[in-house]
Amino acid sequence: MSQRIVVTGLGVVSSIGVGREIFWDNLIKGKSGISPITAFDTTGHKTHVGGEVKDFNPADFISKKGMKGTGRASQLAIAATRLALEDAKLDLSAVSQLRTCVSLGTTMGEIQSFEKANHAWIKEGYDQIDISALFESPVYRIPTNVALEFNLKGRNRIFTTACAAGNYGIGYGFDLLRSGEVDLVIAGGSEPFSWIIFTGFNKLGATAPEKCQPFDQNRQGMIPGEGAGILILETLESALRRNAQVYAEILGYGLSCDAHHMTNPQVEGVAECMSNALREAAINPEDVDYISAHGTGTKHNDRTECAAIKKVIGDPKIAISSIKSMLGHTMGAASALEAITCCLAVQNDIIPPTINYETPDLECDIDCVPNVARKQRVGIALNNGFAFGGNNSCLVVKKYSA
Repeated sequence: MSQRIVVTGLGVVSSIGVGREIFWDNLIKGKSGISPITAFDTTGHKTHVGGEVKDFNPADFISKKGMKGTGRASQLAIAATRLALEDAKLDLSAVSQLRTCVSLGTTMGEIQSFEKANHAWIKEGYDQIDISALFESPVYRIPTNVALEFNLKGRNRIFTTACAAGNYGIGYGFDLLRSGEVDLVIAGGSEPFSWIIFTGFNKLGATAPEKCQPFDQNRQGMIPGEGAGILILETLESALRRNAQVYAEILGYGLSCDAHHMTNPQVEGVAECMSNALREAAINPEDVDYISAHGTGTKHNDRTECAAIKKVIGDPKIAISSIKSMLGHTMGAASALEAITCCLAVQNDIIPPTINYETPDLECDIDCVPNVARKQRVGIALNNGFAFGGNNSCLVVKKYSA
């Protein structure tokens, strides 16, 4: 359990870009990926924008054989995995011989495939249901399809702890590597744009009409999005042996469950999760330089997170930003994309901004890095991911040093 675990490859499919470089460039420029929804007709909904991935052709990343029977979530995950493996400069034939684990998170899985079958039934009748859409739907298909595409014969795991699921996937892979059970982990999360998610949050009154404004006094809610984030994890010994680039080191993670309310997070539960992460990583609150916030832009969620941060860190003078202000809320992919952001922040000593910030909120009196990225040293970053049901996760990322 003394093995050091590092990140050697990053793969991104997001509303602000496909690939690590364009994602990071647009992130630190504060570019918004929010646009009018094209995936389905939003007539009758209260809001009409989302963080869709619009410049994405799955055939650019997936074999012809692999395209058959893969839903949108699998396509996003496979593309991000290919990008991450290439970024890590790993030979695919060599990877297939390793003890691997595909460890992913999602909220709704292949929900688009299920929606397709459901809409066909409603509009055209039972006989018009495409059976292939039903077989695409189970959530286990996402890591399975990744494994099939890259001939990976090791473990597969899917976590469905909603918006915390990406961190769960990374944490599970971290544990497997430390215990010596696997050689390489493909970890992260994937989430397609969903009519059900969009409609559900609209009905809850939780979606903003135009822009997401985390921590702003006048914030009006979250904006649903989609995407995938994949991290290649391996031991430091393995990375050094093959002379790999190291983006960051994973020190540990913390989990908790509020067991309080399905949609309203509890300060004590979130604080416990963050404290668990600090203890697991053997660091003190004052060691933290940056927090990638869950930061959804909803009134209660932002207040709760700020209160929990103060409870654990103290009166925070550290930088705390939310990239959901740019990407929208990518659900099961969110904490994975934010973990990638933490890796790039500690590598480059740049903190991405919280865009759309206009009016301070006394209940969220934090340094949210408003609107403009900040150049400063980032030695240790925390990545917060909180979910319905009080499922909380926090990942600790450290600047790599030999």
